[in-house]
Amino acid sequence: MAYLIKEIFRSLQGEGINSGRPAVFLRFSGCNLWSGRAEDRPNIPCPFCDTDFVGTNGPGGGTYGTAQEVASAMAVLLPPPAPGGNRPLAVVTGGEPALQLDARLVDELHRGGWEIAIETNGTLPLPGGIDWVTVSPKAGTRLVVTSGDELKLLYPQPGLDPASLEDLAFRHFILQPIDNSLLGDNTRLAIDYCLTHPQWRLGLQMHKVLNIK
Repeated sequence: MAYLIKEIFRSLQGEGINSGRPAVFLRFSGCNLWSGRAEDRPNIPCPFCDTDFVGTNGPGGGTYGTAQEVASAMAVLLPPPAPGGNRPLAVVTGGEPALQLDARLVDELHRGGWEIAIETNGTLPLPGGIDWVTVSPKAGTRLVVTSGDELKLLYPQPGLDPASLEDLAFRHFILQPIDNSLLGDNTRLAIDYCLTHPQWRLGLQMHKVLNIK
């Protein structure tokens, strides 16, 4: 199976519990919830989506024939390892990475010493062996990934009450304000919800604050 990749780049993780950690991002092309076409945006579960996942024209993007080719393209972005340092972090994202991430690529990245984190909408099953699972639910969809490391809910979403997710088997629950024209109002709502529901913590998009990719 060929892998269609939008981009591969190195940056700091800007969201969630791993915020601030250096990582290499592997962004797959394609999503099962949206075509990426502007004319389809009003009819999707996540009209607030702010990611360009269409095509393979980003830095490092392209069609990769094997898992080894993908891993090699990621490895060249790493600095020399520090003695006793953490494993390098690979953040696998999209679009929806579960459409393409498979056991072959998971195994290949692990052979290269990577710690693998995935950011998924949770509507498709995941291959085994992923080290850090972040699920970001969308209103009107059915979760098949109901356990993991962090549940990151973009807030507020009409029809998706955070309370309906609190019994799922995640270690961390994060409420992230939707970044649209109502960002200020959304942030206030998220703060207020976290203050009255301490199971949740506020999540901000640090990479946008710092103006980095």
